[in-house]
Amino acid sequence: MSRYVGIAGVQMEVVPEVDNSEAALELLKTVASSFPWVDLVLFSELCIHGLNPALKEPIPNPTIEKFCGWARKEKKWLIPGSFFEEEGKKVFNTAVVISPQGKIAAKYRKIFPWRPLEKTDAGDSFCVFDIPGKGRFGLCICYDQWFPEIVRTLTWMGAEAILHPTATTTSDRAQELVLSQAQAIFNQVYFLSVNGVGAGGVGKSIFVDPEGHGLQIAGERETILTEVIDLDAVQRVREYGTLGLSQLWKDLRSYRKKFPIYHQGVHRGKIFESLGDLKQHRKIG
Repeated sequence: MSRYVGIAGVQMEVVPEVDNSEAALELLKTVASSFPWVDLVLFSELCIHGLNPALKEPIPNPTIEKFCGWARKEKKWLIPGSFFEEEGKKVFNTAVVISPQGKIAAKYRKIFPWRPLEKTDAGDSFCVFDIPGKGRFGLCICYDQWFPEIVRTLTWMGAEAILHPTATTTSDRAQELVLSQAQAIFNQVYFLSVNGVGAGGVGKSIFVDPEGHGLQIAGERETILTEVIDLDAVQRVREYGTLGLSQLWKDLRSYRKKFPIYHQGVHRGKIFESLGDLKQHRKIG
């Protein structure tokens, strides 16, 4: 039995500083009516909260319950981007995975907020979840993509596709497209990156297959990307090699020595001796 999964990536027009949940729910109506074969829907980072930390809430909350209701009604998996999650005195940038039963099946807090501009607290746990009968998915957010350790850990944990909500408003989206393909190649994994538009980003969402081929790249307007991915392709690429050549995971399995940088502790690397303090930008743009 083939392990096909229908994906919809919603590159939504984000209005700043306000609750965008009703606009997102309208787009979900379009997904349900136009693409009934879709199994999983992914939105961009912080799109519902309009990138406004003043809208922070504990999780679960009434806003997320609206999306749980939609997932339950339509029997689909849903990641409605990420939210400002309030927990005590801390605020995290948190994505939730909602199951077709309308339950929060997994939760991920962004490990690498974009310092120094993003003031949210950093998460400390990785997130993978299973779609029964299909396969395992990993979740990371925006700037996490720039750290190869994040996606490598998710694939080490068995992920066959990486879901990546982002809110990139800056000129380095071009580099992120390259990184999306590189992460897919390094890890022989699907990489599905959904950006926002308007206040939510510069668009250019991208779906990449496990050999690094760009399946789709969106423009700079509100768009719903749709794709049917085949998780059996991940197993094929890992078994026979990228383009039938490099069997990366098998070669890594055969390596019997240690990588010293990870045993010494990241702060002890020679590279850090030449770096100054993190520059305190006032604004971007």
